[in-house]
Order: sequence, then structure tokens, then C-alpha cells
Amino acid sequence: MSRRILVTSALPYANGPTHLGHMTEVIQTDIWVRSQKLRGHECRYVCADDTHGTPIMLKAQAEGLTPEELIAAVGAERRRDFADFGIGFDNYYTTHSEENRAYTERIYRALQAGGHIVRRSVRQAYDEQAGMFLPDRYVRGGCPRCSAPDQYGDSCESCGATYTPADLIDPVSVVSGTAPVQRESEHVFFRLGDFEPLLREWTRSGALHQSAVNKLEEWFAAGLRDWDVSRDAPYFGFEIPDAPGKYFYVWLDAPIGYIASFAHLCAHSGLDFDEWWAPGSSTELHHFIGKDILYFHALFWPATLHGAGFRLPTAVHAHGFLTVNGQKMSKSRGTFVTARHYLELLPAEYFRYYLAAKLGGGLDDIDLNLEEFATRINAELVGKLVNIASRCAGLLQRGHGGRLAGALPDPALYAEFVAAGTRISAAYENCEYAAAMREIMGFADRANGYLDRHKPWLAAKDTARAGEVQAVCTQGLNLFRVLIGWLKPVLPRTAERAEAFLGAPLALWHELGTPLLDRTISAYQPLATRIDGAQVARLVAAPAAEVPAVEPPAAAPAESPAATIGIEDFQRLELRVGRIVAAAAVPGADRLLQLTVALGDGERRNVFAGIRAAYAPESLVGRMVVVVANLAPRRLRFGVSEAMVLAAAGPDGQPFLIAPDAGAEPGMQVR
Repeated sequence: MSRRILVTSALPYANGPTHLGHMTEVIQTDIWVRSQKLRGHECRYVCADDTHGTPIMLKAQAEGLTPEELIAAVGAERRRDFADFGIGFDNYYTTHSEENRAYTERIYRALQAGGHIVRRSVRQAYDEQAGMFLPDRYVRGGCPRCSAPDQYGDSCESCGATYTPADLIDPVSVVSGTAPVQRESEHVFFRLGDFEPLLREWTRSGALHQSAVNKLEEWFAAGLRDWDVSRDAPYFGFEIPDAPGKYFYVWLDAPIGYIASFAHLCAHSGLDFDEWWAPGSSTELHHFIGKDILYFHALFWPATLHGAGFRLPTAVHAHGFLTVNGQKMSKSRGTFVTARHYLELLPAEYFRYYLAAKLGGGLDDIDLNLEEFATRINAELVGKLVNIASRCAGLLQRGHGGRLAGALPDPALYAEFVAAGTRISAAYENCEYAAAMREIMGFADRANGYLDRHKPWLAAKDTARAGEVQAVCTQGLNLFRVLIGWLKPVLPRTAERAEAFLGAPLALWHELGTPLLDRTISAYQPLATRIDGAQVARLVAAPAAEVPAVEPPAAAPAESPAATIGIEDFQRLELRVGRIVAAAAVPGADRLLQLTVALGDGERRNVFAGIRAAYAPESLVGRMVVVVANLAPRRLRFGVSEAMVLAAAGPDGQPFLIAPDAGAEPGMQVR
């Protein structure tokens, strides 16, 4: 029976480049969606950029952009990265849309009418210098339990304690570096506890993996608290209709982005929105998320949907984190790998396959072990899978003009391969991709074993055995076709190339039941090639320009011991004299100038500097400056900034360039 399924991935936040953590989630989702389509089900896949919140606002300010310009640039990059990894969205949208605003307001009003919205005053950290209330993670200080320095305002990475920013030792605003004060403000709360009976029933209905259910039981035991769904201005997002100066918290409107993205798809495809989102709908709704946002998707989101008159999710599939060589993705460790850097080194489908070979249905983390990665690709994709096609196709082309035999010499073996599709399909359905890959590679071993027993490459030396060679190679290519057909959700482009040379497009898995016989295939072109360990190792040597500023850096007051550095830290800086040889305003950036700085011996650096308010570009040409020459390059919307010119901040905030004394020459070291 055909199913109608709507699928989403968690919305990636629009404040940095796409990295392999993002790709892990969308690849897992894309594999599931493609498997459903190959089974003959109607399956729609939507997603969007998550574009609201304080981090977006502050990063845009730091880069001299409007938030709209920032999210447009990130969105364009994100779409390109996802497309290059073969992600087959039916619609990829943005939460900063009129559809999302309309549905957010509609849901809020429905919750309000149902008595699920309350207001009360809260005390929270306020940055007097920046003139804004601070989210918890924009306050840092010492942990109140273990005294570990420089911890977030909501939890300690050292001991795991949770607390409020007011509990921190010597708290500091990330935005200005000053000590925040406590101020009262009225906020809007969603009464999550109103839905506890519903949520207990839904979470135990089979909608979640058992490991996720176990985690939720801990939260139920701790009690469901009211959820603050408002934020104070300044804030980039949607203003709450009946609360001037208050904005919907990003975590309210972000999941509503699933609805908005699908509504946008409906407007362009003729789909009936209510058939998919109304209570009691016969369609299915599946969300794929990381385990870090399970609380939002398994508690807040179902409660919000139910309270506003929408259907509940059919299932929430949560996965673990991606680690690299057993470590968290980290800029300092060199294990932060962007999608674009990966694509510069390796084919996208190698990562898709490696993930599939590691992914199960639970919350376990997935490790990208670089040595294992190279070994698995070479041994399985190249050595086992495409080796079947290359050997058989070559023999058929040389001896038979690429013509397949009219019958299979071992139809029972072929039928056995086809019958295994039931188990493999079920593994895909349950997100047990690793089990599916093991089964497929087990059958690849059997196909290679068949060829090794019959050795058509030896038989091809005897013209009297030409018919045997044709028959064995026809059997081998048909076994390969079944294998690559099962792998099509994981390797869609490789599968399409295989289908092209076999002359047999595969739209549905049941088509594998009929073998390819008595037809001519095209010349074989390599479907996968070996990779070497050195090539893979370069993944963790990504240029620093590709590393995003995911969060504003912490800043400590000058008198704080945490702000001091040792002489060895200072010696790591390469300060050099430079001469500005060209300067120009940057279109679309109010604060930036683009400088070309000569550092001696013909070396020049491109630098974007936030000094436009104080200096006309023409006044800078020929000026001597002090440059941090070994600063990691940083990729901006306008290009790559390859160094930093030093400036002092005046009492009015205006910058003053720092220059060496007369007689200094470009390239001189500053000591």
C-alpha cells in the first residue's frame, strides 16, 4: 500500500558555513527519503535555513552586513553545498519568510486562545554598554560549582552543572566584555505542563527510538517547566503581535519553518496543505534531528502543534554527533571540516557511503575515523562493488560487443539476491543503515565469489568457451545491478551512472525482479576509484579561512586574571610593518574598507578592516601600518581577509590606525 510521507531535517543555523555535522543529518534524511521513493511511496522532503536570533544579529553587525544580507549569503552557500552532496530536497526555504511569520502568529494566537500562554516578569542579564538583554550563552564566567573559568551562562563544560547567568562567578558579557547587570522584563511563556498527559502517551507510542524514550523519561521525572518564548529588542526575528518590543524566541518560529517550507512548496506544486497537516491526516510526518535538540522536538514541538490544532509527528528520528578521529569537531584541534573543504578533496558519495555504514537508529555518536574511511572506501566500494562491473563489462565489450546473454546461467542465485531486498528495505525504514550496508556487502562478496569460481578472464583465452564467458559476465552484471540498486539511496549519482552504462534506469526497487538479458550495454566508465590515506588526512588540515565564527568570542575585563596571557602567547604573534598600497570602500558594507597591504619582498595581503567611518579610502594609500601577519585568514561574504591591521579605539569608539615611527619599512618585524 502506497504511503504519503512528509520528511524534514533540523534547520541549520545561518551563521556559518556548512560543515560535515550538517551533512550527517541531511544525508541520513536523504537516504531515508530516497529509499521510500524507490519503494513507490509519495515522499516529500522539505527544510530551511534557521535565520533568527541574537547570534545572527551580532554576526551581521561584526561583518558590516544587515541580517538579511548575511542570511542570504549563507543560504546561497548552503544550497550549493547540499546540492553538491546530492541532497534531493523538494523545497529548501528560509524561516525569514512571510509564510513563517503568518504561521507563527497563527499558532501563537491559537495557543493564547487555549489558555496556554502566560506572562510574567523575569530577571535577566543586561549589557548596559550594548543596550541589550543577553541570552544565557552570551554571558560567561566562572562555574558556581567547580569554579572552572570562562564557562557559558547556562551550563559548565567542565563539570556539567546547570545554572543561570546570575550564578556565575565574575560574569562578563560576550558582546561588550563588561559585567552585566540584572534587570526585570516581562516575558511570554508557553505552559508546556498543560500537555504532559498527551506527551507521555505520544512519546511511548513508537514515535521515538527506545534510547530517546529513556532520555525523555528523565525530563518527565524532573517536571515540565513553562517555556519562555519571547525575547527583548534588539533582536532579529518576528515581533510578537500584542507585545511591542518583544520578539518570538527563535526556537518557537524555527520548527514552524517546517510548516512554512511545506506551505511554500504547496503554493508552487498544487499540493493540498491541509491534507498533510490537519489532525487525523492519513499522511505521515517524520522529523530527523540531532540528539542535542531532542527536548525541543519531542516535547515543545508536539505540544505546540497539538495546542494550535495541527497533527502530531509520526516519528522523530534522532541521531548522535559526528566526531572526527574520536574527537569533537573542533577548530583548535583541526577537526572542524567544512562541506566545501571536503568536496575539494574527495567525492561526496564516499562520505555518504561511510556514514551509511556507521549509522543506526539510536543516539550513538558517529565517528569519522580517517584511516577507516580510506580503508572502507577502497575495500568495499572499489574492491568489492564496482570491481564486479568493471571486470564483467570489460570482458563483454572485448569478446561480445557488449551484448548480454539471453539467459542467466544461475537464476536461483539471482532470485536469492532479489529476495534479500525485503530485509534491506526494512533496515532502511528503521534507519539501520549500517545493517543494510553489511547485508549488501555480504552479497557483494557472494557475487565476487561467483566470478572467482568461474574465472571468466581465464575462459576468455579459449575461443571455444566464448558462450560461457558471456553467460557468466551476464550473471555478474545482473548481480551488480541488484547491489547498486539497493545502494541507490546512498549513492544516487553512482547508481545513475551505472544505470546509464547498463541502459536500464531504475525508478522502483521491484524492477530488480526482472534481469537484464539479450541487450547491448555501453562502454564501462570507472564508477569509483581508490583513495590514499594522505588525501584523506588533508581533511583535518582545512584552511583556517573556512572555519566559521559560530558564536561571538568571549571577552573578559582587563582586570580579570582570565584576560592575561603569557609571553609565549605574545610571541606567537607575527607583527610586521606594512604599507597600504590600495584602499576601496566595500559595496554593501557600511563599516568595511578593502585594503591591499604590502609586507615587503613583493608580498601583499588582502585585508578587510572596519575603519570606514574614520578614514576615506584615498587618504590611506601610502600609509604605514602594523599588521598581524600570521592571523588565520577569514572568509567573508566579500572575499578572504588575509591579515589584520591594528587600530586603537578612541573614546567615541572611532578607530585610530597604529603606525610605526618614520623610517620603518614594509616587512620589518615589530617587537
